[in-house]
Amino acid sequence: MGRWREATLDATATGGRMLHDADLPAAAKLCARLPVESVLAANRIDAVLRSGLSTSGGQLWGFETDGELRAVCWAGANLVPVVPPGAESALDAFAALARAQGRRCSSIVGESGAALGLWARLSPVWSRPREIRANQPSLAIDHEPLVEPDPFVRRSLAAEYDLILPACVQMFTEEVGYSPASGVNGPYETRVRSLIAEDRSFVRFVRGTDGVEVAFKAELGAVAGGVAQVQGVWVAPALRGRGLSEQGMAAVVAMTRADVAPTVSLYVNDYNTRALAAYFRVGFRQVGTFATVLF
Repeated sequence: MGRWREATLDATATGGRMLHDADLPAAAKLCARLPVESVLAANRIDAVLRSGLSTSGGQLWGFETDGELRAVCWAGANLVPVVPPGAESALDAFAALARAQGRRCSSIVGESGAALGLWARLSPVWSRPREIRANQPSLAIDHEPLVEPDPFVRRSLAAEYDLILPACVQMFTEEVGYSPASGVNGPYETRVRSLIAEDRSFVRFVRGTDGVEVAFKAELGAVAGGVAQVQGVWVAPALRGRGLSEQGMAAVVAMTRADVAPTVSLYVNDYNTRALAAYFRVGFRQVGTFATVLF
């Protein structure tokens, strides 16, 4: 408790504190200033505006100067700082709070300056990460796609969960390096079900040698402030190189802009040049840079 109290006092002295339900409107307003950059945190803030922080499984930290909220950080399964230009001192306060609790997150993710700046302050005391992805172009599109949407891409149905889950697990394993599967009602499995139920899961099926199989899939992992962030884009290995990703993403963009959010965003590893080229052909443009520290 002494260490927690000392670090909390340190954070408070530098303008940082744990936020409460009464602070949520101000936090949402701050995120609205940076809608693409903040969508991961804003998505969580929107959820707790409806249900309250006490049931969220996470915390929201804030940084204030002169009584005004200048930056926030969602602290849950991921640590997601939102630090507008000029508020970089917030990283000292957020690092103090993170040091006090010890590492509970599986990643630090967000705009590259904030994510890497927070990690620089935590690296002397936290364990070595598995990987640091320091350059992840953040892309967005706010107009109709430039390629013809795949007419066979549609929203997933609840009855298709057993077909979609293996594709989701394979995508995650390829991207992160380990399987997220944890049982029938595990957190990852529950997340996949929830995205399908919320009409945030998109899929294209083909008939393969073993029956119906997923050819393309993607999800809207975060939606807030007029922005929908696409995550989990995946094409079956045997079908790669045939343009399914471009037409599939065009379909996701068109459907999302029609009834979810006018701006569609995503971020991608800089070394994934084929994916970047595909997204640019669809009409995405780079609007910033994300970074992810994976533990």
